[in-house]
Amino acid sequence: MKIVLLGIQGAGKSTQGNLLSKQLKVPYLSTGHIFREIAKEKTNLGRHIKETINAGSLVSDEETIHIVFDYLKRPEYVHGFILDGFPRTVVQAKKFKQKLTKVIYLHIDEKEALWRISLRDQEVRDDNTIQAVQKRINLFTVNTTKILEYYEKKGLLATVDAQLSVEKVNEEILKSLGKDIVEDHLTKWNPNKKTLICITGLPGSGKTEAIEFFKSKGLPEVSFSNIINHYVDEHKLEHIEAVHSKLRVEFRQKHGPACMAILSEKKIREMLKDHAMGVIGGMYTLEEYAYVKEHFKDVLVVVLAIHTDKTIRYERSKGREYRRGLSSVERDLNQLTQLNMGNLIAFADYMVKNNFSLVEFHDKLEEVYRSIYFS
Repeated sequence: MKIVLLGIQGAGKSTQGNLLSKQLKVPYLSTGHIFREIAKEKTNLGRHIKETINAGSLVSDEETIHIVFDYLKRPEYVHGFILDGFPRTVVQAKKFKQKLTKVIYLHIDEKEALWRISLRDQEVRDDNTIQAVQKRINLFTVNTTKILEYYEKKGLLATVDAQLSVEKVNEEILKSLGKDIVEDHLTKWNPNKKTLICITGLPGSGKTEAIEFFKSKGLPEVSFSNIINHYVDEHKLEHIEAVHSKLRVEFRQKHGPACMAILSEKKIREMLKDHAMGVIGGMYTLEEYAYVKEHFKDVLVVVLAIHTDKTIRYERSKGREYRRGLSSVERDLNQLTQLNMGNLIAFADYMVKNNFSLVEFHDKLEEVYRSIYFS
């Protein structure tokens, strides 16, 4: 199913896009989000996109087409998508050769849209000045009639009153698609293949926060790291680098290089009995990865590495209440060389940089989750 959402800023496209993604089992893609991510990059394109959107202008047809088409080549969009914010001109629409299921126009009064935008406390964006928003609305209005006429002639257009409640708007969209309303507006879906997301990264990089993010999606966790942590706590030892490093070496000598995977195998099997997707926290080595791959042959095993600059990681570790002294150059070197974590980080399927805000980190994790979930 391939759906396009059209409407001015404030019409509720992201709200409906995320709802429909869960209901229809296809990923939601916001072109506005794509451009804002590019605008953060310290490149000529990034600076150009930032200046364009901050001024409330539209990115050129040529640039927009190239960027959006490139995104839609990703595997998670092969079987369908809900696309927000594209096409915005007839030129873009004519170049867009995807076989669309429906184009949904969320119609809203301009004053109502501006009122909604003014009440957004959580979303702070450089391009959300009244002048910039007003300019984007005007540009959208200029192009809207031609876009709507283009898709109406193709029999693809459905217009929905976006000033209704979120629930009612969602109901009207589903009706236009010929879909019955489902209880709580959500459907449960299990991927065709069981999946394990293995999280790795140096101390202080944000592995715990990443795990909590995936837990918020309903994914359970088996923690390799907690094997050592619990041992230290039970034996009343100190959470310092010398103790942790010594214990990891001893565990490997006793159980082999894949010791944490070996000791966690039963828990992983129990987790996958009731869940299609799960998280392994604190994977360290390629041997652990290879063990999981070998003993869970029908499971998709994905490695996600979290990277954060050293100075930021060390500063974050100072605020920890638990295991406060476990971020240092010494620990980094031990984990990368003696414990061979560097090989697994280099081998990762996904690398997420966590140098900035929690919101941005969650956005990047959302992209990874979406990629894995819908691939």
